Amino acid sequence: MTSESTLTTAKTPTTPVNPATPTAAASGTWTLGDRPVHRIGFGSMRLPQTGPALVPHAVPRDREQALRVLRRAVELGVDHIDTAAFYFSPLRSANELINRALAPYSDDLVIATKVGPGRGADGHWVEHARTPERLRAQVEQNLRQLGRDHLDLVNLRVLGTDPVAERFGALAELRQAGLIRHLGLSNIHPHQLAEAQAIAPVVCVQNPYGIGASAEQDELLRLCGEQGIAFVPFYAIAGEGRQDGAGAAEHTRVQEVAGARGVSTAQVRLAWTLHRGPHVLAIPGTGDVAHLEDNIAAGALRLSTEELALLDEAHTG
Repeated sequence: MTSESTLTTAKTPTTPVNPATPTAAASGTWTLGDRPVHRIGFGSMRLPQTGPALVPHAVPRDREQALRVLRRAVELGVDHIDTAAFYFSPLRSANELINRALAPYSDDLVIATKVGPGRGADGHWVEHARTPERLRAQVEQNLRQLGRDHLDLVNLRVLGTDPVAERFGALAELRQAGLIRHLGLSNIHPHQLAEAQAIAPVVCVQNPYGIGASAEQDELLRLCGEQGIAFVPFYAIAGEGRQDGAGAAEHTRVQEVAGARGVSTAQVRLAWTLHRGPHVLAIPGTGDVAHLEDNIAAGALRLSTEELALLDEAHTG
């Protein structure tokens, strides 16, 4: 590989972990495919830029800041990182930041990526990959950028309710060829999960979920739990803000619980999400070390029955 991600560079010195600092281990573990991971992970979508993600003219994040966030995440026990080749801004790529910060990768680190969507060099969206050739090209792009000879986990990202058999089947062939270790699905409906499972094992479903999510997402979370499939929510903090980040006024019940506990509303949202089942794996993203530490600390927050009841009101109200 000849990209800058392979150039020799001095890595940031390791920051000692204060014994009083909660680590990802406090969130518990789940076996993702055949690899145990802590239930608090890290999502890299916000790393390449400041402000809204996935927009053509985003302001690139300071490179050293992004590298510090990744290294601190691993220092605090994060062993499940979510990424994608389409997570980039001018000058910054999430995959290449991960490569530079963390390679050579430790054996216990699971890096999950996703294919389907694509963006051109100008940052604008292009048509989803639907053919075996284009899906393989996206898999190979992730391999090059991450500096890997195989991908730990590839999620097929879906738009709409169309059948997924042909696309998932193409990824299953790449799994058989040794380019992919495990397969998952992203942004799907229940019937698409059943369709994919008839082709190859599905180890995770990655869907939008958090306080205020729809009844259909509740049902999908339940189905995954019954079948031993990890449910990996995205936008658990941002909610309707999605890639723009949290911005709307916070629900009063969330504020009430956060104020009584002396923690952030983001921590309350993450803790509630983790309480939805032992198979739930959170992947909050940030480009700030302090926010990262706050998010990871949510894995140690145990909500009482009364607090959960209040937050359930916010969820269904």
